[in-house]
Order: sequence, then C-alpha cells, then structure tokens
Amino acid sequence: MKKQTIALFSAVLLIAGSLAGCGGTSTSSSPSEGQGAADSTASVESVNAPEEKSKYYFKDGVLQAEDIKIEITDHKIIQSGEEGNKYGDKPVIAFWYNTTNITGKDIAPSTAWIIMFEAVQDNNPNAINKLKMAALPDSKFLDTQIETIKKDGTVENAVAYKLDDLQTPVTLYANRGLAGEKLGSQTFEIK
Repeated sequence: MKKQTIALFSAVLLIAGSLAGCGGTSTSSSPSEGQGAADSTASVESVNAPEEKSKYYFKDGVLQAEDIKIEITDHKIIQSGEEGNKYGDKPVIAFWYNTTNITGKDIAPSTAWIIMFEAVQDNNPNAINKLKMAALPDSKFLDTQIETIKKDGTVENAVAYKLDDLQTPVTLYANRGLAGEKLGSQTFEIK
C-alpha cells in the first residue's frame, strides 16, 4: 500500500507540469468563495456565470477541459476492511472514471484526476473540509493508473477519498488545472 501511494505521488510530480495547460491562465480561489453551504448541496451546479458559456465544464459526471475529458462511470461507499478499502481506517467514497487524452500531451489517468478535482465534505461550520485521498480502491488499475494515455485514447481508473462521516454528502469541485477557473461541481449523497 505504501508503494502504491509513493508511486502515485511520484507520478503526480512528474506529470503535473504537463497538465498545467489544462488549467489555462485563469486564477481562482477555494470552493468556499462565492459558494455557501446552501450551494454545496445542489445536485449539479455550474459555477460559471450564465453569460460565460465556456466550452469547458463539469456537469452530469463529465469534465471537459482543454487537454482531457474525464467521465465518472460509477461511485460507491466502501467501508473500512471491505475489498477496495481493506487496510483503511475510515470508510471511503470511491469513483470509477474514464480519462480521454484530447491533445496528446503526457497525461496519466490518476494525475489528470488529482489536477482537476478536489473533494469536500461540508461538515465543518468554520472551515472547508477537503477530503484526503485514500489508497487505490480497485487493484485492477494498480499497473495502469500512471500509464501515459495516447492522443484520443481513453483509460479507465479509480480513486477514493477518506470520509469524515457517513451522513454529509461529498461535493466534487472541478477546476481548469491547479487553482484554475472553476468548471462546476457535483454532489454525491453518502446514505
């Protein structure tokens, strides 16, 4: 499990520079600015102003950016000790997804996800509760999570986040790369 984590984070460092183009030059701030607790409970929300009509978005489980397209195909809660979270000390929310490389840049499925998404469980009235990533929830992706996707190729992967409770929904926020323009959010119920 430690090897898994080290490999994943090493890949993130190596590939993060190549995905910088996914973010454009726009800057943005944390999910809390401009989005109150009421906004985070919406099923699907577009963070862009209606008049912007960007060709890049995250809605209905699909993220479209300059270099990549990520489509969430499934998600589920995995309890500690169960397959996919065998050694975890907390339950996790796991997402299965497909990553398509649009431009041919060096893009790996795990790095693409980490660069574009953050997960928040809004259960703290005083601070933003960004969830920590958990171990890979599906061992069939152990060898493919950091492979380079060919131009127009699509690779399947999975990712998981440690949950702080089993009542508060989890909201995925998508940005155009690290600290880039907000592309949207989607909330996933835990119950």
